[in-house]
Amino acid sequence: MTKKHSVRLGKYRVPLPASRILRIFFGVVLLLGGFLGFLPLLGFWMVPLGLLVLSIDIAIARHWRRRVEIWWGNRRTERAAKRARRRAKEK
Repeated sequence: MTKKHSVRLGKYRVPLPASRILRIFFGVVLLLGGFLGFLPLLGFWMVPLGLLVLSIDIAIARHWRRRVEIWWGNRRTERAAKRARRRAKEK
C-alpha cells in the first residue's frame, strides 16, 4: 500500500505525487518561481507553498513549517483571548 501525500491549505487538501523525487522537484520549482515573483503570473506566494511541499521530504523545511504552525496557533489564541477580554469589558 502506498502512502498518499497531500498538503492542507486551510480547509482544502491538495494531492501531491507519490514519488519523492517529483515532490522535491515540484517544491524546488515553486521556490524558484517565487524568487521570480516580480514577473507576471509568478508570485512571491510560491515561496511558502514550495517550502510546504518540501517539508514532506526535507527535515529542515519540516522543522520550519512546524515552528510557523506553532507560532500561528499561539497568535490566533492570543488574539481570540484579547477579543474576549475586550468584549467582556464592553458589557
